[in-house]
Amino acid sequence: MAEYSCVKRTKLVLKGVKSKKKKNKGKRKREDGEDQVVDIVGGWWAVRNFGEITGSVAVEMGNGTYMHALDNGLFTLGAPHKDNETPDPPEQLTAIKLSETRIALKSGYGKYMGINSDGVVTGRSDAIGSREQWEPVFQEGKLALMASNSCFISCNDEGDIIAKQKTAGEEEMIKIRSCADIVIKEKDELLDEDKGNVKHCEINYIKKFQSFQDQKLRVNKEDSKILKKARTEGAFHEALLDRRSKMKADRYCK
Repeated sequence: MAEYSCVKRTKLVLKGVKSKKKKNKGKRKREDGEDQVVDIVGGWWAVRNFGEITGSVAVEMGNGTYMHALDNGLFTLGAPHKDNETPDPPEQLTAIKLSETRIALKSGYGKYMGINSDGVVTGRSDAIGSREQWEPVFQEGKLALMASNSCFISCNDEGDIIAKQKTAGEEEMIKIRSCADIVIKEKDELLDEDKGNVKHCEINYIKKFQSFQDQKLRVNKEDSKILKKARTEGAFHEALLDRRSKMKADRYCK
């Protein structure tokens, strides 16, 4: 009987009865399941597209090590975490969507993350300028973060976070982890203040930041073409801040 165990078993086919072709549903389900696999560590999951970058996030550089904000306005690589250990508070950032491709990141010290002229990542700005804008680049399931100087962030031998590489290699690969509820959005949404034309956006921000001591709305009367140009160049929020500063009525302007 042992010889029969080597015989390949097939389905009995009757003469005159056409066999039905099997649809490859199992493979399709497995592929769909693979797409839904989420990398989760201690409730913090790795984002898979731009639309998922929102709210509290942490930038993982390496296995279990996160970008860590220091009180001197610099960033370093934090100590390694154990499995299922959440990022420490200095390693947590707030992501703010600026456009369909760019975000701003605010540290727990209330400062926006940017770069200086030497390509060193810092967190010392009170407002979002061109240097405080970041572009997450997704490709083939991997992610790199590009700074305003068109270089990707990484960590040097001294532990400093820098942006000096024009091309993204393995050392520039990161994970942005989020603790928000996983929601699949059909369409990315901008902040309410950034919707509409430049004049409408300016009024939105004036209402948000201006002090109304006499109940009057103070709008800069200069040509709004400057705002249109700044919007295309990625310096829209910086231009709005400059215009509000000239009106001497912004709580956050010097």
